Amino acid sequence: MPADMNDYFKKKRPQQQKSDDNNNQRPNNSQPGGSNPMNSMGGKSASWIFVAIAIVMGIFVLKPFTIINSGEVGIKINTGKFEEKPLQPGLHFFIPVLQKIVPVNTRVRMITYSNENKQILSDGYSRYEGGLRRNPAIRVMDSRGLDVDIDLAVQYHLRPESAPTTIANWGTAWEDKIINTKVREIVRDVIGKYAAENLPQKRPEIAKEIQSKVRMKVEAIPGKPVVLDSVELRNIVLPAKIKAKIEELQAEKQNVMIAEQQKDRAKREAERKAEIARGEAEKKRIEAQGHADKIRIEAGAQAKANKIIAESLTSDLLQLEQIKAQRQFNEALKVNKDAQIFLTPGGAVPNIWVDAKAKAQKAVSAQQ
Repeated sequence: MPADMNDYFKKKRPQQQKSDDNNNQRPNNSQPGGSNPMNSMGGKSASWIFVAIAIVMGIFVLKPFTIINSGEVGIKINTGKFEEKPLQPGLHFFIPVLQKIVPVNTRVRMITYSNENKQILSDGYSRYEGGLRRNPAIRVMDSRGLDVDIDLAVQYHLRPESAPTTIANWGTAWEDKIINTKVREIVRDVIGKYAAENLPQKRPEIAKEIQSKVRMKVEAIPGKPVVLDSVELRNIVLPAKIKAKIEELQAEKQNVMIAEQQKDRAKREAERKAEIARGEAEKKRIEAQGHADKIRIEAGAQAKANKIIAESLTSDLLQLEQIKAQRQFNEALKVNKDAQIFLTPGGAVPNIWVDAKAKAQKAVSAQQ
C-alpha cells in the first residue's frame, strides 16, 4: 500500500475511536448517530414467536387430547398399562408417546345369525352406532343327527364401569370370546334335545330356554363385563324332507279339522231344527191345552148356569112363560090368520106353527 494511504488511515483511526467514545457516553434515547434499542429487542420477540408456533404445530401434529362422545368411555393407557377408571364423555388430555386414550363404544350392540341378505350399517356410523355384526345362521344337529339352521338376534352392551378391565382381559375381540362362542354352545345343547319335526311346535319353549341359558352363561363370567339385553329366536330352518313331511301332516290335520267343523256345523243345524220342532210341538200343546181349558171352563160355566136356571124354574114360572108364549102366538095369528097352531099342554113339547099356505113346509114339519 502506498505511504500516503498509510498516513491517511493512521490519521482516521484516532478520529473514529473518539467518535465511538462519544457515542457510548450518550443516553439511550439519543437520536443522532446512535443505535436503535429495538434492534436488540426484535431478536427476543422473534424467538418467542417461533416457540409459540412450534407449540401450536406440536399440538396439532401430536394431538395430545381426545374427545369422548356420549355412549362411549375412554381407556387411558400409561406406558402400556390400562387405568382401571374409565374416562367419561368430554375433553381429555394425555402426554403423547407416554400416554394414549382409546374410546370404547358402550351402546347396545347386535349380532345376527342369519343366511338372509340384509343391509348392514356402513363403517361411517360404526363409532356413533352400536356395533351391528352379521354371522351365518347357526347350523346344529337335532336329536337324530339332522342339520337345522337357527336364525338368532342377540342384543348386548359393554358394561361401562368395567370396560378397561374387560378390554385388558379379553382384548378388542371380546364379542367373539364372550357372546359368539357362548351363544353357539347353548344353541347346540338346546336344539340337540329335540327332533326336527317337533321344533316348530316347541318354538316358544326353545326360545325361552336359549335366552335364559345364554343370560346365565354371560352373567356367570367374573366381573360381569357384558350386559345381555335380549336373545330373539327369529327362524328355524328345517331340512327340505322334514319340512315337506310337516307340510303334508299339516294339510292332513287341516282336512280333518275342516271335516270336524262340517260335522259340528251339521250337528248344530240338526240341534237347531230339533229345537224348533220341540218349540212348535210345545206351542201346539199349549194351544190345545188352552183350547181344552177354554171348553172346560165354558162347560163348567154353562153347567153352573144350567144348574142355576134349573133351580130357579118352578111350575108357576113355566105356566107364566107358557102364557107369554100363547100371547105371542095370538098376536101372530092376527097377522097370519091361515096359520095353524098346535098346543101341547104341559110344556113338554114345543108348540108347532104350521102355515096352511105352504103345504111343502107342512109336509116337512110332519116328517120331522
